[in-house]
Amino acid sequence: MRRYYEFAVVVVLISILALVLMYALGRAQDAMEEARVQSEAAAIRIGLIEVVAHREVFGGELPKSANPVDWVSARPANYVGELDSRPASKSVWYFDRQARELVYLFRDGHRARFRISRDASVDSARAVVAGVGLLRLEDKQE
Repeated sequence: MRRYYEFAVVVVLISILALVLMYALGRAQDAMEEARVQSEAAAIRIGLIEVVAHREVFGGELPKSANPVDWVSARPANYVGELDSRPASKSVWYFDRQARELVYLFRDGHRARFRISRDASVDSARAVVAGVGLLRLEDKQE
């Protein structure tokens, strides 16, 4: 009878450890998704800097589009295009035509939103050239 109790205790301990591990893996997966979003946003910022620097050196006009993906040569992974409503799939980039924002839709449903700034007096000097930069707006929970 004592062996059954010992076995039950071992099973309970292993179950608790498995739950803790699953929770930690979930948090790590969320952190990795956020890091991917930040990486893609940084790549878009670099692309914007290249476009603006090219214009500053050689002249010409900046693109009229509010979609930063139209400005850069490389599209983010999982970019589904310009949409009027929220897509059904998760973990995708899209441009919200109505809000005029580049949006990443996370697995958990919240959205990271970005907008091109053309204002020369932007408070954040991070990756802003000639007043043009990609600003991250406050995330929206759904």
